[in-house]
Amino acid sequence: MGGKVTIYCADIKEYKEFPAGISLIEILEELAIQPKFKIVAARVNNKVEPLEYRVYHNKTLSFIETTESTGMRAYVRSLCFLFAKAVDEVFPHAQLLIEHPISLGYYCSIKGIREIDQKGVDRIKEKIQEYIDADLPFYRVEEETTRVVKMFRERGFEDKALLLETYGELYSQYYRFGDSVDYFYGCLVPSSGYIDIWGLELYKDGLLLRVPNRSNPVELEPVIKQDKMYDAFDEHLKFLDITGLSNVGDMNKANQQGLMSDVIKVSEAYQEKHITKIAEKIASKTNKGKGVRIVLISGPSSSGKTTFRMRLEVQLMVNLIKPIGLSLDDYFVDRDLTPLDENGDYDFESLYALDIAKFNEDLEKLLAGEEIELPSFNFATGKREYKGKKLKLEEKSILIIEGIHGLNPELTAVIPDHQKFRVYVSALTAISLDNHNWIPTTDNRLLRRLIRDYRYRNYSAIDTLSRWKSVRAGEDKWIFPYQENADEMFNSAMMYEFAAIRSYAEPILAQVPNNVPEYEEAHRLLKFLRYFNNINDRELPPTSLLREFLGGSSFKY
Repeated sequence: MGGKVTIYCADIKEYKEFPAGISLIEILEELAIQPKFKIVAARVNNKVEPLEYRVYHNKTLSFIETTESTGMRAYVRSLCFLFAKAVDEVFPHAQLLIEHPISLGYYCSIKGIREIDQKGVDRIKEKIQEYIDADLPFYRVEEETTRVVKMFRERGFEDKALLLETYGELYSQYYRFGDSVDYFYGCLVPSSGYIDIWGLELYKDGLLLRVPNRSNPVELEPVIKQDKMYDAFDEHLKFLDITGLSNVGDMNKANQQGLMSDVIKVSEAYQEKHITKIAEKIASKTNKGKGVRIVLISGPSSSGKTTFRMRLEVQLMVNLIKPIGLSLDDYFVDRDLTPLDENGDYDFESLYALDIAKFNEDLEKLLAGEEIELPSFNFATGKREYKGKKLKLEEKSILIIEGIHGLNPELTAVIPDHQKFRVYVSALTAISLDNHNWIPTTDNRLLRRLIRDYRYRNYSAIDTLSRWKSVRAGEDKWIFPYQENADEMFNSAMMYEFAAIRSYAEPILAQVPNNVPEYEEAHRLLKFLRYFNNINDRELPPTSLLREFLGGSSFKY
């Protein structure tokens, strides 16, 4: 093809002409951009494309480094392909499962072998390094879905075959690397030589795939201790295994067979059982004022903390304990004393936006049997007020405190540990697209927040998506470092969840135009949601945690 295309290169803020049909990687070479970190993909008209993508029409273009979440996803997917190929060569009859994030990496297991040892890990690592040294290309292939399904099925990838078979698309894309094939729901890097920072080591009963540091991708993420998080994931994975619904293809098949009513009932009952166990554990530790007197509930945005608290309070009352709520919001410092973030804005997420000294003083008085006057924060004036509201704990009363700082020791520094019970709530998504494609837990929470913000807070999808990076930064600083302090972890994710929220989220995301930066994430989420066959939410009980976001809850928020 002849002719020229005009490209606006956002990285250098200039228009450039190139031959029609030029690839993004060729454009990158011609522009001679000197990035700080590795460029692995590009943003074309606010849509992510691989560097092999060819341009035939005028476009706006910016390149993506590994420091961006989009770039890191492309890098990690490519590493996972090499990992899967290596396992297939070292253990030809085994099956690799890349299951969930843990310890700043990804937990993986290998089915079909007795157990993995260091010798086996070393053999896998040698193979991966061979592929990297060879610097061979990843090829993206598009064919009729029926042909792709047949190919995956013949190769023993029933999980991928079932996913695409129930996806409902006429054509599907997959990737080739040498004589191996795999499926990923996003782009890869151009070739194996791009993968230079990675690690693999024994972890619990499986392996930990280590990846580059998100902010400084020239070094590995450290391995952090997350035993309780691992146990929470492990318990849920065993539950999914028993139900036979480990992957999205399994869920879609159950939906098509008319079994979703049973799936919803089992999933809701599983959560209620866990809440009941937590309440019973708290009750067993409560002994006439000498045991637990405070329950601290923490978790990231849209994890369902509020509904969890309300359901826990019901179960505590069943155990003859009277729960009394205490709001951290009423202990905000006056607006002019609020700490500022790096941009000079009020940092309401900071622990020090709270009057920690006054909060602890009131807690000590309550636990000593004294009556206190509760403060009330006036958000309009930015001032704390007192309106004569009193509080005193009875013998069978217990304080319930919900907030993002609940697991931070500094919040309740003067209260003895034996009087506190800490619960961490998060949507620890365990169901996967297929054996090599996990679902990020952050996507679960982002979709919940997107729906809730739109329905109840009058925020558009653009509003929510534009704020999400800042929300995540606050979680990284104030929540995640303390999650292992929990006495119990509660997984608020449900295996049927994405099928139920798809019809709510799609029309909200569809309102994002492609001329704004938020379109990139909206487009990715829309593509992701299409993997799930819709279900009607009418069978969700009014006490379901999902009702906090979808509406129809019997709880008052």
